Amino acid sequence: MIEAQNLSRRYGDFTAVDDVSFAVGEGEILGLLGPNGAGKTTTIRMITGFLPPTGGRVTIGGTDLFEAPVKARRQIGYLPENVALYSEMRVGEYLAYRAGLEGLKRAEAKRACESAQERCLLSDVRNQVIGTLSKGYRQRVGLATAILHDPEVLVLDEPTVGLDPKQIIAIRELIRDLGRERTLILSTHILSEVELLCNRVLIIDKGRIVAEGTPESLRQSSRGASEIRVAFAGVAGVDAAAAESVASVAEMSAALGALAGITAVTPGAEAGEFRLAASAEADPRAEIFRLAVAKGWTLVELAQSKASLEDVFVRLTTNRPVEAAEPIEDDHPDPANDRDEAAEPSEEVPS
Repeated sequence: MIEAQNLSRRYGDFTAVDDVSFAVGEGEILGLLGPNGAGKTTTIRMITGFLPPTGGRVTIGGTDLFEAPVKARRQIGYLPENVALYSEMRVGEYLAYRAGLEGLKRAEAKRACESAQERCLLSDVRNQVIGTLSKGYRQRVGLATAILHDPEVLVLDEPTVGLDPKQIIAIRELIRDLGRERTLILSTHILSEVELLCNRVLIIDKGRIVAEGTPESLRQSSRGASEIRVAFAGVAGVDAAAAESVASVAEMSAALGALAGITAVTPGAEAGEFRLAASAEADPRAEIFRLAVAKGWTLVELAQSKASLEDVFVRLTTNRPVEAAEPIEDDHPDPANDRDEAAEPSEEVPS
């Protein structure tokens, strides 16, 4: 449905995006991850047509975005990180105005506005002035404008940033619902959000794609060692009644470290507790159990924890040199950006 080929964007000597290529299939939800300044927003602005690339091309549903921009952009709904809204307009008025900009006829626009308000849970505030809405509701208004023309591709840049937990849950449910019907690209810093919502993940660092796959495949392919937590009774300081069977921490550490696949043994805070590092391809839990039986040690805990998506992300994006912030260039300014927004009330629903 959407394909980016060799996208690059340079600002003088600074390369924000460097030869990025990826494709998103119909009905797929793609998560775009990366640290600040990695090039996520620049990539999103290029694939939505708001920023021309220095090199490369983008096709939306087979239409070249730069050869036929109007046709291609009609297939895209875009929610930027900072939603620009006319704060003095009412919700219903603003949606009707945006529907007109999308080229919808009067009857079609009315149906689209009603549907968007219902889906984004805005019906109760349709007559409310946008400037009096909380940030959570303004995010919903922005999302409603993105789906007004029923696009086949929806691109969301940090849709839950700055929201409280209750608002985040509501927006996530809406995103999950929208993702069932269309291709969706989601840029976020919240890794749990990616695991909950996305079929596939791209991790960008220093303007390049450094990893791609499903959340599960990325976890499994992590080169980092898995960790095994082990605890035994009958160890000095643990079970004084079993003094005749007491084994020393040093003896246990040596025996555990000699097992195949164990790369490091670290005694825990309590006697009898150990944290074992194992090579990625090894699962020595059965050997640990057999060792405990052979030695007469009472095994009270044996648990393995594999690399999380957070572990993968940190491993791929740490030790980055300090760089200039990612430049912002607005080739299509929105007049709403020049307007001051009213202070938002603290409550979710304005009084």
